[in-house]
Amino acid sequence: MVQLDGGRSRLLTVGELSQRSGVAISALHYYERQQLLTSERTAGNQRRYRREALRRIAFIRVSQRVGVPLARIAEALATLPDGRPPTKRDWARLSNVWRDELDARIADLQHLRNDLTSCIGCGCLSLRTCSLQNPEDSRGARGDGPTIWTDPTITPPDPDPGNSLIDDPSRP
Repeated sequence: MVQLDGGRSRLLTVGELSQRSGVAISALHYYERQQLLTSERTAGNQRRYRREALRRIAFIRVSQRVGVPLARIAEALATLPDGRPPTKRDWARLSNVWRDELDARIADLQHLRNDLTSCIGCGCLSLRTCSLQNPEDSRGARGDGPTIWTDPTITPPDPDPGNSLIDDPSRP
């Protein structure tokens, strides 16, 4: 951290930055550990932040709000020269990079929403319209009702999505 060399009136304490940004002090410290923010230190080792930190925090929060992970935000901020705060032009450039990723996420969420509206939540997992756990009623051949839960020869789905029954084409 850089030692202060004057200009104290331009710097914010961590409490002031927290209050102005609406972000908890612990989150500000976390952002700093993740190198999303930088602070300067007083002779007494207290953190002080330049006012530009408010714009960086706003950028971080808006990016998170649209679903961009902190690691991707850190990559984006690292592209800015001298750790400066992002400008409107920077936001346009960076959000354009994220657009395809966000569009794919939106499509996934819309698909999930549409599938949920066709599910009546009965838990049978054999409805012809249930594409979440029983695509194309593949389990209907086993019988009516919640066969996945009542037939002892069927193992219930693993909570690990990478190990789900719907990923195993050999299972009816």
